[in-house]
Amino acid sequence: MTFLWPQFLWLLAALPLLVLLYIWLIRRKKKLAMRYASLSIVREAMGAGQSVRRHIPPFLFLLAMAAMLVAAARPMAVVMLPSNQQTIILAMDVSGSMRAADVLPNRLVAAQEAAKSFIKDLPRHVKVGIVAFAGSAQVAQLPTTNHDDLITAIDSFQLQRATATGNAIVVSLATLFPDAGIDVSQFSAPSRQRGTPIDQAEKQAKEFTPVAPGSYTSAAVIMLTDGQRTTGVDPLDAAKAAADRGVRIYTVGVGTVDGETIGFEGWSMRVRLDEETLKAVANKTQAEYFYAGTAADLKKVYETLSSRLTVEKKETEISALFALGAAILTLASAGLSLLWFNRIL
Repeated sequence: MTFLWPQFLWLLAALPLLVLLYIWLIRRKKKLAMRYASLSIVREAMGAGQSVRRHIPPFLFLLAMAAMLVAAARPMAVVMLPSNQQTIILAMDVSGSMRAADVLPNRLVAAQEAAKSFIKDLPRHVKVGIVAFAGSAQVAQLPTTNHDDLITAIDSFQLQRATATGNAIVVSLATLFPDAGIDVSQFSAPSRQRGTPIDQAEKQAKEFTPVAPGSYTSAAVIMLTDGQRTTGVDPLDAAKAAADRGVRIYTVGVGTVDGETIGFEGWSMRVRLDEETLKAVANKTQAEYFYAGTAADLKKVYETLSSRLTVEKKETEISALFALGAAILTLASAGLSLLWFNRIL
């Protein structure tokens, strides 16, 4: 815990002086009580319970003063708060390799079921959009809070050839920023050499000021794929565009890292999970990569993402909590004093 006005904490040093003052007053009262003809009469009137009770209200009041002084110092602490996340884009791979059965009943069905469970667990105010990608990427459902529409879009997935992970990121960004002029063609121009900065593509879009990666807290992208990119935009170039806009891209890898041979529409293909690229995409955007080797793993991944995206750790001022505690302690002190002694302190 830190403090915005730590100088107020020096006032806590006055509390021991109040304790000494209280002890002096108690002793002074005892000396006055000696004037009674019989001190035993006073002791019988007070009783053992009364002698303990009389110290409780002042002790509570002392704690209240300490809490008020701490509140005045404006304490800051890292606490869990509801996230500002308002829109989440699910970019889901529907390439032919998703029919592999190494994740039961197969990769696509497992991904669909996990995504639907994820959507059901989200707060109703969070909008979710669906982007389906294979050789190209399309918006299957614009961001909405209608869970029925989202589930219908997920159930309507059709397997296609190839895998364009970079296109999925670009289309997701275009969905989040519909007025920014973001288009896949800007990132895949033949004249641009691979590995060069994407400034040329950015110039074709509307002017914007790059922000710190991960700083855009109103939206995030979750990309699930089981294979490496075979066509389309370089995913690292697309991730750079997302990072410049502060959008986090959480990547989820499904399938086997070593790869396996899959048959699809008369074609035989070798598919391999490109973990290095998925990790690089997540790291570049200040997000995380998750590996899901089974359907159970995939469900756990989505549960983890749900908790990450709906709550967040944030440093915030908690002086109100100390002020509330001080008020409760003050009322308790005054209430007990009135109840037991018919006076306030």
